[in-house]
Amino acid sequence: MTTETPTIAGVTVPGSRMVREATELVRDTTSDTLYHHSRRVYFFGTLRGLAHGLYADPELLYIGALFHDMGLADRHRHSRQRFELDGADEARNFLQRHGVATEDAQLVWEGIALHTTPDIPWRMAPEVALVTAGVEADVLGFGLDEMPADARAEIVALHPRPGFKQRILKEFTDGTAHRPHTTFGNVKADVLERYLPGYVRQNFVDTILNSDWPE
Repeated sequence: MTTETPTIAGVTVPGSRMVREATELVRDTTSDTLYHHSRRVYFFGTLRGLAHGLYADPELLYIGALFHDMGLADRHRHSRQRFELDGADEARNFLQRHGVATEDAQLVWEGIALHTTPDIPWRMAPEVALVTAGVEADVLGFGLDEMPADARAEIVALHPRPGFKQRILKEFTDGTAHRPHTTFGNVKADVLERYLPGYVRQNFVDTILNSDWPE
C-alpha cells in the first residue's frame, strides 16, 4: 500500500514502502547532520527543478538524495574507493532489492556518483541533475533565489541546520581522511587541505610530468 506524507513547501515525499525503508535506513545509520542534510537535498532539488522546468521521478530523486552522502557514514570508514561510489553502490543495491528497473537504478547511481562534479549533472536526466541541484543549494547556497523564501523556511523548520557549515565540513573530513588518495580531482581535496594535518594534495601537472612516459 502506498500513502503520502503531508506536503512540505509544496513538495510531497512519496509514501511507498521503499521510501519509508530508505528513510529509516539513513536515519538509523548516519548522523543527524547527514540525515537532515539529505532530506533538505530532496526538497531543495525538487524546488530548483521546478524553477528550471525539470521534473524527476519523486521516488528515484528521493533515494538519490537520501543516499548521496551515505558513503561518509561510519559503515564505510574502511572503504578505499571514493565516498560517492560507496553511496551510489549502496543505493543501487537497495533499489534492486526492491525490484526497481535496472535503468532506473542506474540513474540514481549516476546522480550520487556525480554529485560532487560541477556542471555535468545538469546536462543529464532530472534524476541526476536535481541531486546536484539540492546539494548545491544546501551546501554552497547556489540557487536559493530560485526558491520562495517561505518554502525554504518551511523546509529548514522541519530539518534544521544549526551550525551546519562547520558540521558538514567535519563530516566531509571524517569521511575521507582515511582515503585521501580518492580526493584527487575532487572538491574534497579542498576540505582535507584545510582540515587534515599533513595532507598534501596530488597535483595534476606533477602527475603528468612524473609519469613513466619518457616524454
